[in-house]
Amino acid sequence: MMFFDPEKPLATCELDSCDDCTIHSNLHCHFSAKDWIHFLFIAFPPILLGGAGINNINGWLLIPWIIFLVAFFGFIEIRVMCSHCPHYAESLKVLKCWANYGSPKIWKYRPGPMTLIEKAVFFSGLTIVWGYPLPFFIFDKQLLLSAVYSMTTIGFFMTMINYMCSQCMNFACPLNHVDDNVRVQFFKYNPIVAKAWEKWKEGS
Repeated sequence: MMFFDPEKPLATCELDSCDDCTIHSNLHCHFSAKDWIHFLFIAFPPILLGGAGINNINGWLLIPWIIFLVAFFGFIEIRVMCSHCPHYAESLKVLKCWANYGSPKIWKYRPGPMTLIEKAVFFSGLTIVWGYPLPFFIFDKQLLLSAVYSMTTIGFFMTMINYMCSQCMNFACPLNHVDDNVRVQFFKYNPIVAKAWEKWKEGS
């Protein structure tokens, strides 16, 4: 299967069946090809437009950006953010989520919140990814392309935050804003995750 069985609870969950879950309609624990395509549909336009703006000046300058894209989304983001997600606890060697599908799991699972350093690396990476094309737009006065790039970037993050991050089980992510009542119920079903967060609260 391309994604995990939607009827089978996650590795961190103590429920015997997803039929017994009271928050399955409020939290996105399982993903499908439709979710993956939806993510690609909103993520690729700003990437392609940014690449076009860079290429209009010098195609060779695409290389460092592409290298960073692969390094950040394929390895760095996986370490600082994805390794805190319950999906990362699954036994497979690669991720099967809609955002980082196929990325290798070379780090250990870290239930609980991200550290301040991890958050700084996470936001710095996002800034570099979406900020790199901006000087090319400005230098070459690509005003129309810059405007469309900005709109698609804003649209990407707004869609993510309002429709995906609001139902994501990776509570460690700074963009996550799942309802507190749903979090409490999820912790009840996932004691390993709950224990890590409780330990963090005691130490903070």
